[in-house]
Amino acid sequence: MVCRYCGATLSDHAKFCKTCGRAQDPTNQAVQPAPGSGLVGFSARIQDPAFKKYVKNSNRWAFIFSLILAAVAIIGFFIYGETSSEMENPQALFIGIGVGGMFVAIAFFQILGRNSSKTWDGTVVDKKIEKKRRQKSVGGNDKEYYYENYILYTVLIRSEDGKKYKLSIEDSDTQYNYYQIGDRVRHHKGLNSYEKYDKSRDSIVFCNACASLNNIQDDCCFRCKCPLLK
Repeated sequence: MVCRYCGATLSDHAKFCKTCGRAQDPTNQAVQPAPGSGLVGFSARIQDPAFKKYVKNSNRWAFIFSLILAAVAIIGFFIYGETSSEMENPQALFIGIGVGGMFVAIAFFQILGRNSSKTWDGTVVDKKIEKKRRQKSVGGNDKEYYYENYILYTVLIRSEDGKKYKLSIEDSDTQYNYYQIGDRVRHHKGLNSYEKYDKSRDSIVFCNACASLNNIQDDCCFRCKCPLLK
């Protein structure tokens, strides 16, 4: 028989799916969706060159933006050292170079992490809604502060090798409602985004490139124009 949730092939009397982990009813077998039927299965459109171009452009712009921030920091601290009585150059300039180097290093490690990520499959194993509270300063003054309440929506995903990953967002339940416990998902390398195996009951779909929310009937993302995986 086949898993009624993810379509994996199982033994005739399997109680649980070896792929998605959901309980099975051997007396009520599901028909495996035919290839190309749409909305069920991981999309082959992930091979579209638009995704590689998007990742390449994202890396390039991240590096360019870090260089701009670094230049602003170095010039700003240099001017401060020339005009301020509290700090002189070259001390101010060295601080600016350190701050600028930090911006470049952050961009470098972000790009490195994006390029070294892997494609893997997993299953949604839990969902959480938590009421949170945090302290925020007033105008950057640590002596004056207030408390801000927010709701944290979290989706927990377990990969096939047992590792757990979190998808968390504040004060928005769209992503939380999009995923259901037991959903089979695929993490795509480079993009660091997730694709649902079964989208047949969905009216929306997230762009796997820029994460914009799109109508399930659309073929390409309205914002970045990358193909929607469905």
